[in-house]
Amino acid sequence: MFAPFVDAIDRQAQVLSDPWSILAAALAATLAALFIHWIAFRVLRRIARSSDSDSDNVLVRCLARPTRVALIALALVLVAREVPALASVWQKVASFVMPALVGWIALAILHALVEAMKLRADITVADNLAARRQRTKLTMFSRIATFLIVFVTVGLMLLSIPGVRDVGLTLVASAGLAGLAVGAAAQPALKSLIAGVQMALTEPINIDDVVIIDGEWGRIEDIRTTYVVVKIWDERRLIVPTSRFLEDTFQNWTKKTAQLLGTVVLYLDPAARIAPIRAEFERRIKANPRWDGRVQVAQVTETQRDAIELRLLMSAADSGVLFDLRCDIREAMLDWIAENCPDAFPRNRLAAPEPIGLELESRKAA
Repeated sequence: MFAPFVDAIDRQAQVLSDPWSILAAALAATLAALFIHWIAFRVLRRIARSSDSDSDNVLVRCLARPTRVALIALALVLVAREVPALASVWQKVASFVMPALVGWIALAILHALVEAMKLRADITVADNLAARRQRTKLTMFSRIATFLIVFVTVGLMLLSIPGVRDVGLTLVASAGLAGLAVGAAAQPALKSLIAGVQMALTEPINIDDVVIIDGEWGRIEDIRTTYVVVKIWDERRLIVPTSRFLEDTFQNWTKKTAQLLGTVVLYLDPAARIAPIRAEFERRIKANPRWDGRVQVAQVTETQRDAIELRLLMSAADSGVLFDLRCDIREAMLDWIAENCPDAFPRNRLAAPEPIGLELESRKAA
């Protein structure tokens, strides 16, 4: 592929042995690699756009940058075979550059596969529990795989440096106390990493789950290996350690289904008639498009000296719709009671004592 360029550079290098010839050889190889990469990916992008699936576009987009650098490295290797001065330079940096390129390409392939699989898990549909579970697993395993690839890549790059390799051998030789110290220092990070793996397997939460934690209502926005991002209803972000969802108690409103029950409590006068209020509630709930048609109940759940508690139970498809439904019913019922039976609102009754003189006269008359 690069043979014509290599032959031309070889002929030039035989004439000129100064640094300028080496620079010209490297520059020509780099330009040739960039041109070949541009042609190849221009064709690949057209093929990806012509397909019905978006996965091809994701794969081409993720592989564009690492393959560009890999082609440049390959061109320099081919040129280095013909230019001795460039070959000596490449031998010094190859053990450091090649692991980085391989790790970069591995990360690009991993992210492309994860993004392509996420496209198949659409969480915008109404019944998205299976899609949210799949996205959560993909996110967690992608984080863990990314950590392992980066860890191995950096380790191989550091081992290519003689000084670092000697230090590593020295540490291995005296790894007794050093291992204990490193283990104690890395305990929180390892604990969070293991908690992330456990969360991916046990699934206490998924992406877009509605949870109550620390008294805050929010949705799971992102799950990392060490922490979870909860988007609060007022658009604040609550950063929670991953271990909290495995060790502490929290509420998950969408663990099995997003459907929920909600209540509206009305405090009425003990003399109020319940039947008309119940009929009006049933009429209002059936006319509201936010009601999912499952549950609608009106019951007197508590009796006090000056008031009774009327609980209106209703159901909705998810927590957001349920909150709006409760607000609608609460407002509508208060307006209807105020217009049609205002005496139903609770009142304080005070019995005034009779005057002493009138009390004595009444006793004499008796």
